[in-house]
Amino acid sequence: MKTKPRQATQFGVCIDNRGYAASLEIGKLYRVIPDEESSKHGYLRVIDESGEDYGYSVGRFFIMQVPQVVAQALRGRSGRSASRLHREFHPALLKARRG
Repeated sequence: MKTKPRQATQFGVCIDNRGYAASLEIGKLYRVIPDEESSKHGYLRVIDESGEDYGYSVGRFFIMQVPQVVAQALRGRSGRSASRLHREFHPALLKARRG
């Protein structure tokens, strides 16, 4: 049985909220919901300020793929405490781990 390839977790930083000031904040990170049909038409589905997912023009966002541990923390579903996550990604500790 073939398994569907796992899609990368994407987030988008809002860079244009004209006409949608109540729904999108400039500079805020939004979770992108995979939707092939929307992407064919130049749209992204994102969870906006209402807490629901809506389609917005792809040009309103700078898209980023993030590691799974970061995606879990951003979604608030991580089993790790915030302080532990902070320690794991603290620049000084990352440098020390690399040698």
